[in-house]
Amino acid sequence: MTLTSPRRAEPVPTPGAGSARRYLEIGDLPLESGRVLPAVRMAYQTWGRLNRSRDNAVLVLHALTGDSHVVGPAGPDQPTPGWWDGLIGPGAPLDDQEYFVVAANVLGGCRGTTGPSSPAPDGRPWGSRFPYLTVRDQVAAEAALAERLGIRSFAAVVGGSMGGMRALEWAVMYPERVRRCIAIATTPTFSADQIAWCVPQLAAIRADPNFRGGDYYDGPAPLTGMAIARQIAHATYRAREELNTRFGRNPQPGEDPTAGGRYAVQSYLEYHGEKLGRRFDPNSYLVLTEAMMSHDLGRDRGGVDAALAMIRAQLTVAVVDSDRLLPPEEGAVLATAPTARPLITIHSPHGHDGFLIESEQVGKVIRDALADA
Repeated sequence: MTLTSPRRAEPVPTPGAGSARRYLEIGDLPLESGRVLPAVRMAYQTWGRLNRSRDNAVLVLHALTGDSHVVGPAGPDQPTPGWWDGLIGPGAPLDDQEYFVVAANVLGGCRGTTGPSSPAPDGRPWGSRFPYLTVRDQVAAEAALAERLGIRSFAAVVGGSMGGMRALEWAVMYPERVRRCIAIATTPTFSADQIAWCVPQLAAIRADPNFRGGDYYDGPAPLTGMAIARQIAHATYRAREELNTRFGRNPQPGEDPTAGGRYAVQSYLEYHGEKLGRRFDPNSYLVLTEAMMSHDLGRDRGGVDAALAMIRAQLTVAVVDSDRLLPPEEGAVLATAPTARPLITIHSPHGHDGFLIESEQVGKVIRDALADA
């Protein structure tokens, strides 16, 4: 099972040439672990044109199982529609008549950027040999991509959830290259509680008989394990009140839970678990989850407050009031940064996923941040 496109180097496109997925080789990447990941390839999409001053670029960073396909329909090379549809385009919050918008598939992913399913130097998929990554490694890869695209600095770096973690690291690691940082539904550190929710997800994938230590690409993938992992995760993405109101204790239509049938909420989670297996590599799920677990803005920087003080960009922080995965009080810590604007609360009954669902509110957050110089 190989989910990446054939390895090839492609020329840098003319800025504004369209939003088809493209690839750039960024070379060998030194990692925080001390290892070097060789011949890294980044998959990305762009919208709009880079201006003569090269100062109108905006970087959009996706969450755990997203990719570079921020907006647009599903197609031959895109199994799902854009995950933040309506965000980019003429008159949209990120107006591609004004901004050059860039979105890359994250390092370790499975939609074209180097990850566990990519060929290693010996031609075989990396599999179990793929190195451990941190959020900072992923940002370093994105920075190398920006350099090769000729982007001197970003007018804004925008991300939600795991993408928000990378947006924050961008603002700390490359303060001179980020003028605005927009971090939505995210946190300064991945807490013990959040790690605890991830641990059984990792275990479910690794316990699948098809996992074979991570070297399963010549046979069936461990999709049952990943489906269970996604069920666990998805329960944290939605609010308790929403699940109780939407499903209650109702049975799945035509089934009787007291006779071995399923509850409606059970069927809902099973659907989302099975759905992910159609488009995502279980090894990438492991690598990206562990990278997310590494997130600690204050690590080796004297703590979170000291790290926040390193940010020069105007910082916009938005939280979702019903978020139980990355609670609003954690986002509020980010809004204490010296360069932060007042904390913004997105009102949603949908929990953490509100950052994807409440498009009008999210759009206003981004418009206002870009308008506030």
